[in-house]
Amino acid sequence: MSGEISVKNKQAFHNYEVLEKYEAGINLTGGEVKSIRAGNVNIKPGYAGVENGEVILKNIHISPYKPAADAQKNYEPERPRKLLLHKKEIELLERSLNTQGTTLIPLGLHQKKGKIKVSLGICRGKKHHDKRQDLKKKAQDLEIKRTLKKYQ
Repeated sequence: MSGEISVKNKQAFHNYEVLEKYEAGINLTGGEVKSIRAGNVNIKPGYAGVENGEVILKNIHISPYKPAADAQKNYEPERPRKLLLHKKEIELLERSLNTQGTTLIPLGLHQKKGKIKVSLGICRGKKHHDKRQDLKKKAQDLEIKRTLKKYQ
């Protein structure tokens, strides 16, 4: 079961402008860790917030681990999960989130030294015309790469 975990929230980069990035540990049970390693996780609808001096990750769906289904009878796939950050980082996040129009969005899950970490981004929502400009720029970059590849 050893392998690199790489779950990305591509939708977040399309819908939001990422202002700052943070990395946090996540409080999980053993079955949840195995399920994430198997790739049974959906972070797209997720968001995080600061409550009582703790950062809580909400709306992340981690499916129950199939071999341990009997042991996890009362398992809630979308339960709120505590994120592990230093107190100063939490204070910075809280100050950043108090500005209007910013949200804390999970950008991805990855493994670091055997532990599962969450990449968080302080994000601001993009307007429709910003999304169109990004798509246009991406298409132009792709076209440039294709033409350069022909002449090399």
